[in-house]
Amino acid sequence: MTKNKLFAGAGERSTGRTGATPTNPALAVQNTERFSDRVANYVKYRPGYPPDLVPFLTEELRLPENARIADIGSGTGKLTECFAERGYRVTGVEPNDEMRAAGERRLGSYPNFTSVNGTAENTTLDPASVDWIVAGQAFHWFDARLAGREFRRILVKGGTVALVWNERGADSPFGAEYEAFLRRFTTDYQAVNHRNIGDPVFEAFFGPERYALKTFGNGQYFDLAGLTGRYLSSSYAHTESHPAYGQATRELRKVFDAHQHNGQVRFEYLTKLYYGRLGELGE
Repeated sequence: MTKNKLFAGAGERSTGRTGATPTNPALAVQNTERFSDRVANYVKYRPGYPPDLVPFLTEELRLPENARIADIGSGTGKLTECFAERGYRVTGVEPNDEMRAAGERRLGSYPNFTSVNGTAENTTLDPASVDWIVAGQAFHWFDARLAGREFRRILVKGGTVALVWNERGADSPFGAEYEAFLRRFTTDYQAVNHRNIGDPVFEAFFGPERYALKTFGNGQYFDLAGLTGRYLSSSYAHTESHPAYGQATRELRKVFDAHQHNGQVRFEYLTKLYYGRLGELGE
């Protein structure tokens, strides 16, 4: 596999998915409200991040101890806490009031954490005020072109951007059947699936040969209640007010019953970290 020229030896070159299209600017505003009624399930049932994610960034990419980090689309603070607990100065930038409040409750005891109401396209942060930008489960909601301009504005020269996703596996019998279930019992799953983001988007965002990919294993075990909560934490899941909610939960139980072992099923994730330094506009 070809090594990234900028970070040779530090990770794997992105292979990505071809034919992807950039994030949809027309959805940017409404997307900030998609999780307002799902915060409790998001906090309880969404996965965290692998314990070796931050050590990779700090050791392999030499993240200094006094680095200033902005977590864009910080949500309930799952990724933010990975840096805050190690003493980094972290600012969570989150436009959704309910998600931001959950993150503030989670991280309120960290004196090195601050929270602001802002978007990827308008963070409200000062120019050249952060050394690193991170985003967990969020970049596919951004207007990539406008976010790129904003990131260049708030980053110091040579600052790094790290984009992270927990990508749910669909290769196991349970994973494949759950994927099929989602295609039947969701609203706009196909349209908002972050797997739609691939090399063309990353190359337009970072610049050609300016980013790399590193992957980590991750997973969760769920009983039936947990599996239901995990489903309902997704922005595209049918909520109780949806006409198909009852059928969806009945079908989900069938999926669980067919694949549970000792009362649990396992979600397998591949945590993907795309990281690089943004080229100047026009490079």
